[in-house]
Amino acid sequence: MKILFIGDIVGKPGRQAVKVLLPNIVSRYKIDSVIANGENAAGGFGITEPTAKELFSCGIEILTTGNHVWDKKEAIPYLIKEQRILRPLNYPPEVPGIGSVIFKALKKFPVAVLNISGRIFMNTLDCPFRTAKIALQKIVESAKIIIIDFHAEATSEKLAFAYYVDGKVSAVIGTHTHVQTADERILPGGTAYITDVGMTGPSGGVIGIEKEEIIDKFLTHMPRKFNVAEGKAVLSAVVIEIDEQSGKASGIQRIQLTNP
Repeated sequence: MKILFIGDIVGKPGRQAVKVLLPNIVSRYKIDSVIANGENAAGGFGITEPTAKELFSCGIEILTTGNHVWDKKEAIPYLIKEQRILRPLNYPPEVPGIGSVIFKALKKFPVAVLNISGRIFMNTLDCPFRTAKIALQKIVESAKIIIIDFHAEATSEKLAFAYYVDGKVSAVIGTHTHVQTADERILPGGTAYITDVGMTGPSGGVIGIEKEEIIDKFLTHMPRKFNVAEGKAVLSAVVIEIDEQSGKASGIQRIQLTNP
């Protein structure tokens, strides 16, 4: 089985890149299922019902998120009812939404997706390591193919987490920094890993935001509104090849394409 994981989709340019480029990627790489991080899909910060539906209509089956999931307050009722959108599992249990889901790939193979947030330079949530351990004890009874979106800042935390669950999940895909790393690999236990899958959004700004606004922020430290950058967008993703019977990964390949 081949699963495509698309990196953090940023604003309208990112959504347009998905719409234009995804069909050819699915055909070229013979993709069976598509997962994407959509926490920045609405105006660069957060997600809304219309933007989520737009991405689902492109063929994305599951949307993960991260620390920006709550930025659009009107999305909260939708997150409660839409189980194809995940928020980090290690938020307190009273928080709206869900952090894991199992769906049927190719209408027959159960695939579990978990969304977990790191804690270094991030919000102090429940321990991602212990949260994953508890969740996996139940999930492994229902699915052998398990994909984790580890939404975190620090490379060390991401890699340590991947080794912690190596052999227990099919893939740990890092998100959040919006910069694709060149360290994709298969860990000794059969878990595919990349520190960050990268961003799907405008390449001319600073991680998707207008560069002048980011420069001004660094110079002045004054609060201000950020806007999604303009210009051509890049689609960043990875293709993960997984054995359906064992759940072990046999390959992971980086993709970066520019929307013409």
